[in-house]
Amino acid sequence: MKGLEVARFNWVIYPCALVQWFDKVGDCVDEDTGMWIVHPSVHDNGTPNFAVIHIDTVYRAAHLIPVYGPDFITDNIEYFHSYDAFRSFYVNKFAYHHAFEITS
Repeated sequence: MKGLEVARFNWVIYPCALVQWFDKVGDCVDEDTGMWIVHPSVHDNGTPNFAVIHIDTVYRAAHLIPVYGPDFITDNIEYFHSYDAFRSFYVNKFAYHHAFEITS
């Protein structure tokens, strides 16, 4: 069947999300920005740390800002490649009032 498999599923809606975890870089906020820095979490074998979580366990979305390096960013980068194009991110506590209270 040219690599295809046969499967069946029920039309049941499960309130869940596939997430990739991030780990904190260091034990305190960045001195220059006052924001935490995070990077994508990986297992010991280098594979991304993904999990399926229930939607009710999501407290609030985080706004991440790339930590830019000394090199120029290529012209052909698209916004949806940001998480793959950068190694670490600032957790933007200034995005909205509640984020400031939570991450401070």
